Amino acid sequence: MPRDLLRNMAEEPEVRSPESLDDLLKAMRPEKGDLRVSVEDVLRRVGGRSFPAVILVPAIVLVSPVSGIPGTPTLAGMIVLLCAVQALVGKKHLWLPGFLRRRSVSAARMLRAVEWLRRPAGWMDRHSHNRLRLLVSGPAKPLAYAATALVAVSWPLLELLPFVTSFSAGAVAMVMFGLMTRDGAYALAGYAQGALVYLILLSIWFGIF
Repeated sequence: MPRDLLRNMAEEPEVRSPESLDDLLKAMRPEKGDLRVSVEDVLRRVGGRSFPAVILVPAIVLVSPVSGIPGTPTLAGMIVLLCAVQALVGKKHLWLPGFLRRRSVSAARMLRAVEWLRRPAGWMDRHSHNRLRLLVSGPAKPLAYAATALVAVSWPLLELLPFVTSFSAGAVAMVMFGLMTRDGAYALAGYAQGALVYLILLSIWFGIF
């Protein structure tokens, strides 16, 4: 029977939320026999309770070669924006509309992206520690989601600049990885990278115009 793509994630069986990038990449990896991997498929494996983990998926996809597919930055921006806003208002379970959950990529492309991300993800996992908790707990968490939402709004506008969206998404990924692993050092690095990217963009903009 076809799955109701508009239902809330809370209605699905509870799954264990990823605790590392390796866990996340396993959830993103196509299953045997898959021809395509949809947003619905990945969210079902990741679960709808860990907002940092869910936001990490489109963010790291934009860092991978999949970001070259037309429309990917816009799709990723919409997903990240919706997730960040729901986290900000205190939702316990993620909800995404059906037209987003139905979007998919070929299994071959997704597999290449997962393999491409495996080495940097392993490095980040190995160098993640419980540190600078002040940056990933309490009032810092809403700040992280608010900053992420603002950044995501810019991705459709920057779609013609793939390297810019990739660097911007990398900043979001580091902040969300910091929240997921309670490592404030990664969150700090993400804020610094994001600030640098947009500072350069603003400098170019005002320099030209």
